[in-house]
Amino acid sequence: MELSDERLDQYVDDDRRAEIDERVESSLEEMTVEEKVGQLNQRSVHFITGTEDEGDELEGAIADGEVGSLLNVTDLETKRRLQERAVEESRLGIPLLIGYDVIHGYRTVFPTPLAQAASWNPELAERAERIAATEASADGHNWTFAPMVDVSRDPRWGRVMEGAGESPVLGSAFARARVRGFQGEDLSAPDTVLACAKHFAGYGAVEGGREYNTVNVSETALRERHLPPFAASVEEGVGSVMNAFNVHERIPASGNESLVDGILKGEWDFPGLVVSDWASFREQIQHGTASDRREAARKAIQAGSDIDMASEVVVDELADLVRDGDVSEDRLDDAVRRVLTVKGLLGLFEDPYRYFDEQRREEAMLTAQHRDAAREAARQSFVLLENEDDRLPLDPADDVAVIGALADSAEDALGAWSFEGRSEDVITIRDGLESFLDREVAYAPGYSLPSEVTDESMPGEVTDESLEAAVDAATDADVAVAVVGEPADITGEAASRSQIDLPGDQRRLLEALGETDTPVVAVLMNGRPLAIEWLAESVPAILDVWHPGVEGGPAVAETLFGEAVPGGHLPMSVPYNEGQIPVAHDRLPTGRPPGDGVRDYASKYLDVPNEPLYAFGHGESYTDFAYTDLTLSSNALSPGETLEATVTVENIGDIAGRDVVQLYVQDLVGSRSRPEKELVGFETVDLEPGETATVTVELGERDLAFWTADEEWAAEPGEFELMVGHAADDIVHTERFELRE
Repeated sequence: MELSDERLDQYVDDDRRAEIDERVESSLEEMTVEEKVGQLNQRSVHFITGTEDEGDELEGAIADGEVGSLLNVTDLETKRRLQERAVEESRLGIPLLIGYDVIHGYRTVFPTPLAQAASWNPELAERAERIAATEASADGHNWTFAPMVDVSRDPRWGRVMEGAGESPVLGSAFARARVRGFQGEDLSAPDTVLACAKHFAGYGAVEGGREYNTVNVSETALRERHLPPFAASVEEGVGSVMNAFNVHERIPASGNESLVDGILKGEWDFPGLVVSDWASFREQIQHGTASDRREAARKAIQAGSDIDMASEVVVDELADLVRDGDVSEDRLDDAVRRVLTVKGLLGLFEDPYRYFDEQRREEAMLTAQHRDAAREAARQSFVLLENEDDRLPLDPADDVAVIGALADSAEDALGAWSFEGRSEDVITIRDGLESFLDREVAYAPGYSLPSEVTDESMPGEVTDESLEAAVDAATDADVAVAVVGEPADITGEAASRSQIDLPGDQRRLLEALGETDTPVVAVLMNGRPLAIEWLAESVPAILDVWHPGVEGGPAVAETLFGEAVPGGHLPMSVPYNEGQIPVAHDRLPTGRPPGDGVRDYASKYLDVPNEPLYAFGHGESYTDFAYTDLTLSSNALSPGETLEATVTVENIGDIAGRDVVQLYVQDLVGSRSRPEKELVGFETVDLEPGETATVTVELGERDLAFWTADEEWAAEPGEFELMVGHAADDIVHTERFELRE
């Protein structure tokens, strides 16, 4: 695919870029081979994702020019001291990059990225990352290992909570927004951080949804599904890209020349730096493609990867590889040039201490404005999955019982990958309801949340005593709000699940509540889509609030009682059960589509439908929206032109609400089999009762392109169906057009 030419240069004018280039080249001329190699060595400080590395040895290595970047430094004074070692004690005084995983907020923790994607509002994500960058940079960080832009349709994989779901189109929109939020308009501004698109590439397709597992995707799937959000990130100017742990075509991504040097730095002309994931250079040995540390370093550098995170095979082996002629010094210089250029763009050469202002840190963290933004992000992320008989919104005059330990768990409201989040900053669902109603509500935990999850101690255990207390609380109330789902520590990295139903005995709890005469409303907290067929059949109202962040409690209360109207839509299909996985909106047609017979020889299950329980794009509301008058500006699209698709949206309900207009396309005949439908555009609208809006989406050849049988990214002439709907399974209008040669 063709990318625009701006990229990193959009952050700097010509004069400043010339100054940076001059500084970089003069530094390269002065550097020894060892000092160059040192710039490619990233060391970890505090234990989070690997071995702890602190003390005099690290400070000595920095002073000796053996370290170019750090990660996981959490103390501001430590960051300053280590930067001083680099700037004031190393021979050339080259400052350090200081990185951290800022995934969905820093001190102000927002809903998880998957939850934010449920808003279908990229501007919301951009604002969230702008706030995250402001806080992280005020605490001494200048680089974040986000956004994760992996596309996945396997909710067993715990890291789906870090991404934007199953659509490369939705994922690309959020990738762009998050890069803009982190990097701002000027990378040298002290309130921006360098973004990092990860994991390149195909990591969302790990087999069985098992973390760190192998990946087996075709070139077509790679190009059409997994690469577009990375291309969008590069086009938006992302400064760094992270290798994936997995293999592609059985070659580890860190040492995969066709991926890194071929596509990323070759076809896309990516000007930034490529960093390994944790020790992934060394893990080529475990993959069986490198015999030892020396070969692992050689293959990674030769493939085009630049910075070695934590494995130290580069700092140990690369200098000798260059001297022996096994790696050219030109390749080494290219890697170092990229690192130094990024440091120049961040303004570190002019002021390496710009991120260590204690007063700015105090003023930036968890401000009222930041909390307001987190609450709005939570409200927009909630997805109303079911609302039979208009069970929601609730009446504030009703006596409410809150059931479920997750309702009172601050840690789980934060979600996975919220390292700087603090439980004392969180307003829980229980607290939010009591504050909204201005009275104490009956509460019973119902099930356990063990402090440490192990094979023997999983969350969700229900005892006879906890069940009795929950039933008693519900029986005495007008309505029971059952908060169920999965705690944060069984989501995220290294948190794959083979079964993704409600963990533990939560179904037993819900069954007991259902036997009372009290109406039950389910609030679902989760980091991934859960297989909840039983819940959907048994509870008439289900509100999915994900892991909603520090302001989750007030946002949930406002939504349950109608002060806020749910407008989120699923960014990822919800399966009936694990046997359906993968299930997604953009599936390919089959030569034997299902018919009406139970045992006909067709592509179908005997026990569940082919379709998901809740489709991609699904989301109910407290109001209703009607689509009319889908029109196309032309019934034919010529090369170089655009086609406008216009639809009228009307709020036909009694209250204001937000809707997401979704446009899908089907290429009817292609050189390769094309999906039955795939998202091609979307637009959110806020409408008062009776109000209408005209939504127009432009389509061009680029929107219709795919990886053709000629192995090129192109749109093929022919007929297309354009569909508009409320969800992938709720298409209301279709028009046909032709792409001309």
